[in-house]
Amino acid sequence: MSDTLQQLAGQALMVDVAGPRLGEDEAAFLQQLGTRAICLFRRNVPDEASIRRLIADLQCALGEDILIGMDQEGGAVMRTLFLPTAPSAMALGAVDDAELAEQVGAAVARGLASLGVNWNFAPVLDLNNNPANPVISERSFGEDPLKATRLARAWISGHLSEGVACCVKHFPGHGDTHTDSHLDLPVVDKPKAELRDYELSPFAALASLTPGMMSAHIRFPTLDADWPATLSPAILQQLLREQLGYQGVMITDGMNMKAIRERWGQAQGSAQALAAGADLSLVLQFQDEMTESKQALIAAVAAGRLSETRLQEAAARVDALIRRYPSRQRDYDPAQRAADAELFADAWRRALTAHGQPQRPPAGATLRLVVQDQAPSDGVSEAGLSADALVTRLIAQLSRRFSLEVIRYQRREELDWRRLPQDGRYTVVASTTRGRYGARERAEWRPDLHLALWNPYAAADLDAPALISYGFADAALDAVAQWLSGEIEATGTLPARLQ
Repeated sequence: MSDTLQQLAGQALMVDVAGPRLGEDEAAFLQQLGTRAICLFRRNVPDEASIRRLIADLQCALGEDILIGMDQEGGAVMRTLFLPTAPSAMALGAVDDAELAEQVGAAVARGLASLGVNWNFAPVLDLNNNPANPVISERSFGEDPLKATRLARAWISGHLSEGVACCVKHFPGHGDTHTDSHLDLPVVDKPKAELRDYELSPFAALASLTPGMMSAHIRFPTLDADWPATLSPAILQQLLREQLGYQGVMITDGMNMKAIRERWGQAQGSAQALAAGADLSLVLQFQDEMTESKQALIAAVAAGRLSETRLQEAAARVDALIRRYPSRQRDYDPAQRAADAELFADAWRRALTAHGQPQRPPAGATLRLVVQDQAPSDGVSEAGLSADALVTRLIAQLSRRFSLEVIRYQRREELDWRRLPQDGRYTVVASTTRGRYGARERAEWRPDLHLALWNPYAAADLDAPALISYGFADAALDAVAQWLSGEIEATGTLPARLQ
């Protein structure tokens, strides 16, 4: 086995690290693995000083020419809590202003560049044509492919102008699924022509602009009867490379997701993905499986299932990405940072959408807020909105105009709506999870106002007027409070049908 093959196999893997500090043992493991691509999660970025030190330590261990990736989409999918929270894609879809989308993309990149992150796994190009989709919803710009493409193009252009690469996802489209690929393998069984005209449309339009693209762990039987997209030569090579002419870096979605790991394993999945046309396999969570993935690539070359030339091609694409978008920490001017925070706040305000003609409570009223105590993570955003955080923000904004009574519940099935006091108080249900409501809640819950603070499709579940924010960032909650107080109107327009 040649040293070159060892090097190429290690460079074909992007992996994660345990926490905000890089210990000697972990640094030695990464050096032995031979990777130069690291994916960061919220556990790695508790504050600015920690992430700056971590990236500096990674550069010291692996060399300055490294790829530091992170999901910084906006909305609920923001790995950093210390940077201003950008509006979600669907919030931008509700505003429908390409200039704003470009400015937001640039501002997101400025925050990342200040840390040394040089690859952002955003934006989402999946289209919202399935209200039951458990994982995309507000992460998409909407259901109309032309509008979504226009906004995504602007967002990408702004992002790239600040010297940080982006990575559109999830090719060839994750919008029309009922299954979360973190948990199982979704299937989208649609005719080729329908996929071409709808799901594939944004990817085809933006293939020449984006330097990175992430595959979907989804099976499309009309495109490939055997393999999901991540492992499919028909999809990654023939469709993406040959028909769409894509020349950038193709990375897999996380290979630790059950759609792949429980069927093929991260190691064999990595070998198949690289053979299919991927340039990086995103191998996460388990160090032994990272090592096994490297060994699987080497074994696949020896067995003739994967060529060394294919690994060289993958390495060359990653080389070009790193050269064009180097990982270099730079200053984030306080005045610019404040301007970016105000830009995001303005976007959240403009996105606020009324559904079903909601009426404001009268001044001096007591608002009865019904909210889940702790919002469970959806596995993508990592953290939801707790009742404490929501109440604290609303009290700070509304205390001069309203009183607030809070009714908390741990699980929805514990709340008996019929037991709420029938005293005429203005009752507000706040939806703080991505999950939809079930038949019991649909039949019984009758609030005066439904605040859909995460999944906009939840607004269709309750027989009540709704205010939709497309996210629960502080600025989004402030916009909700401003609407309740009569300071602003809800001027956003739903970018997707709710049913």
